[in-house]
Amino acid sequence: MNMLIYLIPIALLMGGMGLLAFLWSLKSGQYDDLQGAAWRILLEDEADRKKP
Repeated sequence: MNMLIYLIPIALLMGGMGLLAFLWSLKSGQYDDLQGAAWRILLEDEADRKKP
């Protein structure tokens, strides 16, 4: 039972850190262009076209 005194604050701290990381990723624009990466893989690079 004494271990809960340590585990509950640690769990709350880790949850808060995860929430802060998620909010930082929203603010920095990580989710602005969700379709761009899917379309970029289909485009040919110039270097690929020049190779024989």
